[in-house]
Amino acid sequence: MDDEAFRQFVAARWPALVQSAYLITVDRGIAEDCVQEALAKVHQRRHHIRDENPEPYVRKAVVNAALSWRRKRRIREVPLESAPAPALGYEPELRTRNEQLIAALRSLPPLMRAAVALRYLEDCSEAETARLIGCSTGTVKSASSRGVAKLRVALATTEGAR
Repeated sequence: MDDEAFRQFVAARWPALVQSAYLITVDRGIAEDCVQEALAKVHQRRHHIRDENPEPYVRKAVVNAALSWRRKRRIREVPLESAPAPALGYEPELRTRNEQLIAALRSLPPLMRAAVALRYLEDCSEAETARLIGCSTGTVKSASSRGVAKLRVALATTEGAR
């Protein structure tokens, strides 16, 4: 894959890649950093990608970067729990539900959050999710099942508080 084709791929897929990373990290800035890091690594190895469509390779790199960003931090950062999610342009009621979902996602451990985000928000199969995360399909099934159960409890609690 030449530089121009890679540039076009990045321009076309950037929003979707950032969205995937955001659903795993639940932080827009970190998600963008993860995508940039993954794309830089893929760019260095782009000549080794045999397929004209680098999407699967890049998605795997983005998921790996998003899952491992916490281990790479040298300076202890304190996430802002009240930081707003990126503006999505929805009606106020939907925006409130989105903010509640993001808050509930923040409460999940990273692997569980990744499994739920990839399976149910990105619509990946169990096998594809397992490949992207680097675990077995059984782990994906249990992590996503437990994650959805925790999300239901968290969202029901939020509903009850209104």
